Amino acid sequence: SAHLVRTAKGRSARMAVLGPCSAADEELAHAVDAPDFARAVGDWAGSYIAVRLTEHRAVEVVTDTAGACPLYTVTTPDGVVWASSSRALSALVGGRADDDWLASYLWDTKAPVPGRSAWANVTPVLAGHRLTLGADAVRSSAWWSPVTRQPDEALPAIRRAVTEGVRVRVRDTPSSTDLGGMDSTTLAVIAARCRPLTGVTAHPSGITEGGDLQYARALDVPGLTCIEFPLEEHHLPFSAADTPLAAVDEPPPSNAVWAMLSAQLHITAATGAVRHLTGDGGDDLFLPSPRHLVDLARSRRWLRLSADALAWARLRRQNPRPLITAALRRDMQGVARPWLVRPAWLPSSVPPPMWQPEDADSALITSVRHAARTAHADAQLADALGVELHNPYFDGAVLDAVVSVPADLRFSVHRYKPLLADSCGDLLPVLHRRRTTKGVFTADFHRGMRANLRRVLDLADGRLAARGLVDPAPLRATVHAAALGAETIWATLLPTLAAEAWLDSIERAPAIPWQNPTPAGAR
Repeated sequence: SAHLVRTAKGRSARMAVLGPCSAADEELAHAVDAPDFARAVGDWAGSYIAVRLTEHRAVEVVTDTAGACPLYTVTTPDGVVWASSSRALSALVGGRADDDWLASYLWDTKAPVPGRSAWANVTPVLAGHRLTLGADAVRSSAWWSPVTRQPDEALPAIRRAVTEGVRVRVRDTPSSTDLGGMDSTTLAVIAARCRPLTGVTAHPSGITEGGDLQYARALDVPGLTCIEFPLEEHHLPFSAADTPLAAVDEPPPSNAVWAMLSAQLHITAATGAVRHLTGDGGDDLFLPSPRHLVDLARSRRWLRLSADALAWARLRRQNPRPLITAALRRDMQGVARPWLVRPAWLPSSVPPPMWQPEDADSALITSVRHAARTAHADAQLADALGVELHNPYFDGAVLDAVVSVPADLRFSVHRYKPLLADSCGDLLPVLHRRRTTKGVFTADFHRGMRANLRRVLDLADGRLAARGLVDPAPLRATVHAAALGAETIWATLLPTLAAEAWLDSIERAPAIPWQNPTPAGAR
């Protein structure tokens, strides 16, 4: 949208901000000539990329902290080309999917091979970095690092980042929101203060009481119109959608539920909404696994380590011993994702991920950046329907504020999403503020698998198998078991099926044409 591109001109430079951004015009005017461009533009609410062109023809591109606005580069005979779409750039260098990236993605979606994208020879620019392209050099350097704040300083920062991020998106644009759990309800209430909008609550057809419906019906907010979206059989996961999957940068997280999501977006578009806000990212930020146990072990805080591990194990009805053992070994994966094992369908030739030693802060940052980057693929799917999909919890200012809170204060087994409740909870009615649950649709995945078994089995023996990245037999066995209702590690199965569907979509899509308006040899 044109209103997502803002420009300013200074004494010796020009700049543009691409994406929703809270900066006032005078703030843009100040930043355009600032000695440290990244610092001048990095603290605004919203989700954006900032670009400055100096009188010396140097280009400085500042990526957002959370990675919700991905940036990529390729090297061509005419120089380095950068863009926000890895698929678009791939057309300049062969247009081939990167098998090494795919293999690492299938092993662990949160740990793709470093320095690579889903497309061969297309390189990602790291989140929170500045890319400088001069006449004879290309450099990338970090401009952001987390700081520590006390709760009385951090909580207002979280509230300001969330509320401003919502306001800048809806103030001038007809919008809609999800209306389900605490995360999306908070956004809906904030947005309704800015302009009238529609909230959509999805629920299984035939289930007309309880769950998200109970809370949505109890919400009486001026300016917020609530509509209910019953999920029918043709909305079940893995169902064929009326609108085929568009070709996007990487396997989209919503692949399995595209029939439902696309139908919901059609409904919101019919109300006149141009933008749709989701609560994605709220769980990543405000409902963390007990990663801080590794930090407690490192600092030898044995009493707190034992108390929190026992409380978490009691909450999850698990044996605390594996959790404590993983913390003592500094095994962040064992603490955060104890279910993570090599998928049975992955060939032994695929190497394990290169997990880096992490503390709780860096693990949170990595987790949010992964989720934000992949959510961009969902936004590209929505673009194909003419709807802008926005996820305010993936804004850089929100991540900066949340990660500034000491890790052991972000975690609680006794309170539900304490940072969100303490920073924004007073905006919600008491009933919603005290809520400790959210709608769960796991059973629908088993039903959808069973109803669409033939379609899913076709995905199990396709392009990934032809590339030698998947062994079809164990994958088909897992699909059959899931259809029968067996316990399933969806976090590894869904990405595999999404990758197969993604390869199909990009093969069906026409090539992206490029034109070079500059003379050969010019950068």
